[in-house]
Amino acid sequence: MQPRNMSMSGVVDLAAVKAAQEAKAKAEQARAEAARHGGGTGAVSPADLVIDVDEASFERDVLQRSTEVPVVIDFWAEWCEPCKQLSPVLERLAVEYDGRFLLAKIDVDANQMLMQQFGIQGIPAVFAVVAGQALPLFQGAAGEAQIRQTLDQLVQVAEERFGLTGLTVDPDAEPGGAPAGAEAVPAGPYDALLEAAVRALDSGDLGGAIQAYKNVLSDDPGNPEAKLGLAQAELLQRVQGLDPQQARKEAAEKPADVQAQIAAADLDLVGGHVEDAFGRLIETVRRTAGDDRDTVRLRLLELFEVVGADDPRVATARRALARALF
Repeated sequence: MQPRNMSMSGVVDLAAVKAAQEAKAKAEQARAEAARHGGGTGAVSPADLVIDVDEASFERDVLQRSTEVPVVIDFWAEWCEPCKQLSPVLERLAVEYDGRFLLAKIDVDANQMLMQQFGIQGIPAVFAVVAGQALPLFQGAAGEAQIRQTLDQLVQVAEERFGLTGLTVDPDAEPGGAPAGAEAVPAGPYDALLEAAVRALDSGDLGGAIQAYKNVLSDDPGNPEAKLGLAQAELLQRVQGLDPQQARKEAAEKPADVQAQIAAADLDLVGGHVEDAFGRLIETVRRTAGDDRDTVRLRLLELFEVVGADDPRVATARRALARALF
């Protein structure tokens, strides 16, 4: 039995959502398998939290990585005495913060173009890149207390505004590879609950599916299959009572109405128009402020969960969101 209004034109049915969920789970499994063989992006070692970056690797190691973790950039040079005081502090804090940020070190003598692009007049200079957006942190010598305060604010902004929770750090992992001695991971203890959620989706019981996914997440908040399934089920529950024509009419007539734009974005996403959904909410973020802006931002982060962090459209939208917010 299909839930009410789920057969409307342009809306995916529950079977499609189930297929997307299963595809996501298979992708997660494939990445885990690749990581066990040294080819994935699983847990990193503490040594991987501090990297040297140059002009050739900047896009890959800074811009692309900034869509999954805040990247702090330390611009330094061998002749710079204050740099020799600051850099060890940043390196130690990168390990202490346990993956909540990645430290990228750039030698300005060897990378003059990057120095010019960031408009740096003197070193040491420290910037952050979050979701592709560069943010100045501080220039010159700084005390550890000030540095910690700045990093705490950066981590908070990255998580609350962009949903970036950082990297998983395994102290036993080999630098640049998979955890040493890693073996095949057995099936998790939540198979029965996840299967119950899928059965609930098949039967049109969105409330039951949502509760099943929440039961998993109450014990395992980071479970990727449950997070994806919950986001999808909640999206379907939100749109099942909507009149698509009326919702789109209200969104067109009331561009400043936050709830109207959110409803239309939900319909866009369920209909497969991913870029339209993201673009609508990013534009609404630009037009709003305060609680309204935060409401829209949070819904956009929920839609990112539905599509999946590995989708390139999500990375692009995160960068656009950063530009809209800053």
